[in-house]
Amino acid sequence: MANYWLSEYDWRRLEATLNALPQFTTTIDGLDIHFLHIRSKHRGAMPLIVTHGWPGSIIEQLKIIRPLTDPADPADAFHLVIPSVPGYGFSSRPTTVGWGPDRVARAWVTLMDRLGYGRFAAAGGDIGAIVNVALGRQAPPALLGIHTNLPGTIPPDIARAMAAGDPPPADLSPEETRAYVQSANQSAKHLAYSSYMATRPQTLYGFADSPVSLASWLIDHGDGDDQPAAAITAALRGTHEHLSRDDVLDNITLYWLTNTGISAARFYWENTIRVLNAADLSVPAAVTVFPSEVYQAPRSWTERAYHKLIYFHEAARGGHFAAWEQPEIYAAEVRAGLRPLRAAR
Repeated sequence: MANYWLSEYDWRRLEATLNALPQFTTTIDGLDIHFLHIRSKHRGAMPLIVTHGWPGSIIEQLKIIRPLTDPADPADAFHLVIPSVPGYGFSSRPTTVGWGPDRVARAWVTLMDRLGYGRFAAAGGDIGAIVNVALGRQAPPALLGIHTNLPGTIPPDIARAMAAGDPPPADLSPEETRAYVQSANQSAKHLAYSSYMATRPQTLYGFADSPVSLASWLIDHGDGDDQPAAAITAALRGTHEHLSRDDVLDNITLYWLTNTGISAARFYWENTIRVLNAADLSVPAAVTVFPSEVYQAPRSWTERAYHKLIYFHEAARGGHFAAWEQPEIYAAEVRAGLRPLRAAR
């Protein structure tokens, strides 16, 4: 992969793609926030802010722009706002503490207001899902609702049992038992990278010193062939349906050129929301469960965690990087999931 990156990869191709898109910066709370803003040509389009994840960037969302802004049915169209989280991509790198999910969520409300969107919806997975939990808990009047592809559903008593290392309680359904085992396995075996970034992000000097060091961490940060690394490693092997080596290297190169490996990691240090634990939200919420996600949230838990659940569906294909891996399926899920909100605008 490193040899391909050095000798064959063409950054100018992606540069041309990005330069063809309407993108802007605006200063919010002392930081320059970079964002793509693609308005649909269709009247009545719903404003939607989509937040990327880690180890991702706005590169994750490029493939969903067309199917969301110009769908087959104009009634399903969205005006899209795709920001770079502070510390990521072309947004400024915070120089002071405090830029956790709550502050990012408030910045998104300010951003949408500046763009003239008095009412909007929000979507995202991974840390995008965390930001949307923060948005949902703040429940600003402008927020119509959210769509998530990494739902936080684990009930408090179940989370305590997992933390104690207990076996699945006997009274769980088969779907709940599967989710328990998946989540416990994820916590026990695949989150060392998260713990490190949450406690010592400033010591990851190699991210700013060596492109190969940065790439190795972003590609396989402790999950091996499990999610979320599976999609990336499959792309590098040329066996992924939608992701290519160039897709993966586009994302890594953006991190390298903007020197945001360490600043992106600091979001984990700032984060106080456990993404898989019950979100406990009362705003309208749509949930899509992808079969290759880190766990498959059962509907029973989802209904308890999202008190105004307006949509729940198990997709046929896709995983942790759903918008990147399966853009058409992801876009269809967002359209279907947020359709009930259109009458509320």
